[in-house]
Amino acid sequence: MLEEQNDNLHKADGNLIEETNNTIQEQETNAETQAIVEDILENNEVSNETIIEEISTTEVTMPNSVMDNDIEISENQNIVELTDDQVAEEISIEETKKSALETIEESNAEESEDETLKNRHEIPLLDYDTMSLQQLVEELENLVTVEKVMSVKDHVEALKKAFLTEYQHFIEEKKEEFLAENPETTEDFHYHLPLKTTFEHLYSQYRDKKNNHFQSLQNNLKANLNNRLTIVEELKELINSTEPMSSLLKQFNDIRDRWKVAGPIPKDKYNHVWNNYHFHLENFYDILHLDREIRDLDFKHNLEQKQKIIARVEELVHEEDIHKAFRELQDLHRIWKEEIGPVSRDIREDVWNKFSDLTKQMHDKRENFYASFREVEIANLVSKKEIIAKLEELANEKVDSHNGWQEQIQKVEALRNEFFAVGKVPSEVNEATWYQFKTEVRNFNKLKNLYYKDLKQDQHDNLSKKQALVEKVKALKESTDFAATTPLMKQIQEEWKTVGHVPRKLSDKLWKEFRAACNEYFENLKSQRKELDSDEVAAFEKKKEYLETIKSFELIGEHKTDLDGIKAHIETWKSFGKVPFSRRYVEGKFNKILDVLFEKLSSSKKENDLARYSNKLDHLASLDSRKIDGEKIFIMRKIDEVQNDLFQLENNIQFFANADANNPLVKEVHKNIEKQKEELATWKDKLKQLNNFMA
Repeated sequence: MLEEQNDNLHKADGNLIEETNNTIQEQETNAETQAIVEDILENNEVSNETIIEEISTTEVTMPNSVMDNDIEISENQNIVELTDDQVAEEISIEETKKSALETIEESNAEESEDETLKNRHEIPLLDYDTMSLQQLVEELENLVTVEKVMSVKDHVEALKKAFLTEYQHFIEEKKEEFLAENPETTEDFHYHLPLKTTFEHLYSQYRDKKNNHFQSLQNNLKANLNNRLTIVEELKELINSTEPMSSLLKQFNDIRDRWKVAGPIPKDKYNHVWNNYHFHLENFYDILHLDREIRDLDFKHNLEQKQKIIARVEELVHEEDIHKAFRELQDLHRIWKEEIGPVSRDIREDVWNKFSDLTKQMHDKRENFYASFREVEIANLVSKKEIIAKLEELANEKVDSHNGWQEQIQKVEALRNEFFAVGKVPSEVNEATWYQFKTEVRNFNKLKNLYYKDLKQDQHDNLSKKQALVEKVKALKESTDFAATTPLMKQIQEEWKTVGHVPRKLSDKLWKEFRAACNEYFENLKSQRKELDSDEVAAFEKKKEYLETIKSFELIGEHKTDLDGIKAHIETWKSFGKVPFSRRYVEGKFNKILDVLFEKLSSSKKENDLARYSNKLDHLASLDSRKIDGEKIFIMRKIDEVQNDLFQLENNIQFFANADANNPLVKEVHKNIEKQKEELATWKDKLKQLNNFMA
């Protein structure tokens, strides 16, 4: 835990420190030793500022002078009695602060064990309960491709639960429909859903990746833990060593460097191992008897770093994105603990209290956010219960006409959409609420199916309508007046969709006849469209022959003359006209030759791009006018995209206002800004060229 106000490091191993200090005072510190000391202080990245609740391997003693001072202070200080309410309030504040710090500690320990967990915050957790089976499978396919498998663990498990629930309801509905249509059947119900097979295959891929990752992680964690424990023991033994100070400091540097790269360890060992390391690290610093000036400089540097963190947390308190702010706070706690050394003891408690108080504020704000979110979920629950009540009314309402049932179906569909749009409810009642909703929908469907089961006359009417439509398509299927017949065929197909149910025993037969007649007509239409126009064939032959001509075209090295020559070839190529759709590959060959010529042409990249773009516009126009409209939308989007990137870069450069102009990072940002400006100018010129082309 990060509770510096309880830091007892200065009291630990008192006898050992005193003996070691006496030994060091008797040694003469040479130039080499001093240089190593300064290097340690200047490059120190970790030190102890955390509470050592219990160091089982080290005896903790209290020097008499310290104990006497504590007694003297206790005797002279004024005692202020607190009321029970004040005591309770103080305890509550401390408990809240402790809870906030423990929350951060647990999260940091977990992410320290498996760094891939940090990415889980970057992937949104969707409302899977409102998604269809198809959408769930598509989303699972996306999640399975994520390289850091543990970052999507919660997502996949939530998605799996939603899929299986939805699948079960789907199968139940299909079974009810089957039994409604076949009330006297003795056959067992079977239904195969390909999506279920796809889901199982994808989930199996995810499970294998997760198991492989977990196995590899466990092996590494165990090895890293043993390595870190060994390093701690080496540091502990270093304190008791009688070797020359220069040798001790070299060993200490080696220990510190190996600790930095020792890797992650199990989360349940994280705090204990780190605290042990910091404890012995601080002991080693205490026995060094370093130059006070150098020590003070180190304290000053550490104080500046911690003040920067405190200033950043003060900003985070006002951050609107609670989740983003709290994740950053976790990182700041990790940096405070693992990367920044101690400050002077006379201000250490004040600095830590300020940081922990701000942490409590962040924690309180986060808890308030969750409380307000909980209120929203409760309101959503009320809304969903109201929708379920309306569905229950519809499921018990008597309807005796086809139109009436169609209206009821629309009402149910509207309620379903409203239900999915409401939002999440408290997790503890989510499954029960979902089950109630599905139950009422099923009850409605049962009543609807019962009505249509008894509605024999309507089915016979529908049968007559569909038989008439089949006769119509059979009469039109051999027509060669495609311009007039195609709209009629499409209209008949739309009519077919609007006709209701027919007896099941005739449904498949009618559908096959209708589909066969439609397919025959549209196959004839497709064959007609494949017939090549004589003019297009002629254009293809000319272009094919002209390819040899342009291949032999040589640049003379004069920019204007060469560019005019290329443009002349382009105009000649355009004059040949369109080619058959199946032979448009010749256009690609021509464009490749142009690309080579433009690359050889001694002109600017922008000028080449615009010249090529002119040829591209002519090619798009020959395909479909809608291609030009689509191209304009594309260019306008690119302009917005580049402008946004440019704005971001120019905004970022403001952070380097006081930086050296020769700083590589500053140079790189300026370089990117110029590149974005050039790209923006090119896109704007293309848009202008496109507008002129469309005019």
